Amino acid sequence: MPKMNMARALNLALKQNLASDPTVVVMGEDVGVDGGVFRITKGLLEEFGPKRVMDSPLAEAGIIGTAVGMAAAGLKPVAEIQFSGFTYQAFHQIEQNMARLHNRSRGRYKVQMVMRAPYGGGIRAVEHHSESREAYWAHTPGLKVVIPSGPRLARSLLHAAIHDPDPVIFYEPKAIYRAFKEEVPEEPEAFEIGKARVVRVGSDITLIAYGAMIRPTLEAADDLEETHGIRAEVIDLISIWPMDTETLAASVSKTGRAVVVHEGPRSCGIGAEVVARINESAFAHLEAPVARVTGYDIHFPFFQVERFYLPDSEAVVESALEAVNY
Repeated sequence: MPKMNMARALNLALKQNLASDPTVVVMGEDVGVDGGVFRITKGLLEEFGPKRVMDSPLAEAGIIGTAVGMAAAGLKPVAEIQFSGFTYQAFHQIEQNMARLHNRSRGRYKVQMVMRAPYGGGIRAVEHHSESREAYWAHTPGLKVVIPSGPRLARSLLHAAIHDPDPVIFYEPKAIYRAFKEEVPEEPEAFEIGKARVVRVGSDITLIAYGAMIRPTLEAADDLEETHGIRAEVIDLISIWPMDTETLAASVSKTGRAVVVHEGPRSCGIGAEVVARINESAFAHLEAPVARVTGYDIHFPFFQVERFYLPDSEAVVESALEAVNY
C-alpha cells in the first residue's frame, strides 16, 4: 500500500473520479495549467484535457454559479476556490443557489457538486488566507460540510463528496497538505458523510477535534496518559454537518468529561454546537462542564503572531486537567 501526503491523496481522488465518471469535471482558478495554488490538481489537465479540467477567470461568484448550472444539467463539478477566505465573493451563489436550488425547484434539479477550499492557519499567510469559517456553511440549510484530518481520509471523503447527491463544502486544512504521510490503498474508498470516528480509545475524558487540530489533540492525549495517567478518548468529528451526535454522546456517556478543539473563533463556533448536542444527549453522564479550546473572537492575526492564536497541545492538556479535576 503506497504512502502519500494529503495533497497527493486528494489528487488521486480527483484523478480516479475523472477517469471513472465522465460527468465529473474540475474547475477553478489555475487548476489546469498550474495545477492549483497547492498543486492539488497537478497533471489532471494533461491527462483529461481542457473540457474536463477548466481554468476559470478570477471570479469566485462565476466559478460557483457556473458549477451550479453544470450540476443542474447533470454534471458533477468539483469547484476549487483558491483560499476559503475568497468564498465571500461567492456567498450569494453558495447561499442562494448552491444551497437552495434543489429545494426551490421542489426536487426537479439536483445540485450534485463539491466546493473545495483550503482553510485554516499554520502556513504564515496574509489576510483572508487563514480563516476558519466552517460555521457559516454548517448554518446554511441545504449544504453538507466535511473536513479531513489526514491523507487516507481525505481521499475517501472527497470520493464520497463527489458522489453525494447534495452539494458539499469540502474544506482542506492547508497546514497538513504535506505535513505527514499515511498508507492509502490504490482502490477507491468512500467514507460515509455524517459520521465521526474514534481515533483513540480512552475512558477518562473525550477530546473532540477535526481537521488540522487532530494532531495537537492526539499529542495532548499522549501527554495526558504519559504524564498524568489520564486516558483520553479522541474523536475526529470529520462531518461538520450533518453532525454525528450518536458517536459524541456514546463517548461522553462513557467518560463523563469532554473538551472540544477547533481553530475557528469561539463564539457561535462549531464547538458551541458540539457542547449543545452533548448537553441534549449525555447531560446526565457529565461530571464537569464541557470545555472549549478554540481560536479567539478576532480577525486571524498576521503571520508574526499566528502561533499565539492557534490552539496547541498544551492548551488542550490544560483544559482537560481542569475538567478531570473539576
